[in-house]
Amino acid sequence: METFTGKVWLLGDDIDTDIIIPTEYLALKTVNDMAPYAFSPLRPELAGQIRPGDIIVAGKNFGCGSSREQAPEIIKALGVACVIAKSFARIFFRNAINNGLLLIENDRLADVVREGDTIRVEVNHAIYYKEEAYPIASLPDNLVEIISAGGLVKAMRRRNGLDEGA
Repeated sequence: METFTGKVWLLGDDIDTDIIIPTEYLALKTVNDMAPYAFSPLRPELAGQIRPGDIIVAGKNFGCGSSREQAPEIIKALGVACVIAKSFARIFFRNAINNGLLLIENDRLADVVREGDTIRVEVNHAIYYKEEAYPIASLPDNLVEIISAGGLVKAMRRRNGLDEGA
């Protein structure tokens, strides 16, 4: 079972895909070109402050809005280890899994954690913050396989013997 620790970036409710990556930046050639503009309507400095392994904690309805697949891809490109939110928009949830981004639902953490704090995540078990455990639901094995592989395409290539070491 995977365990990791990361610095928290705290966001509110209803963070839509237009906040995650505004439409005008979708014309850029690659997701890495788009990543510096992530969250720019809300916090223009945020993308430049996020470091690999950091964790986004948010309120309800994270990823609402359009179904743009670039939104979870950009969060992953920033190096975010996972997004923990009270709830996720359904299409965003599926797009995130398909792109290998771990999402965790927890309805209490966003109300108690502070930005800049460190939390520890034990996947499929709990989130640990200031000596308290916040239980989380286990993801089904097939979703864990997709996330661990780095996305749906990579998982299917691995499963079909096309990428043994991937």
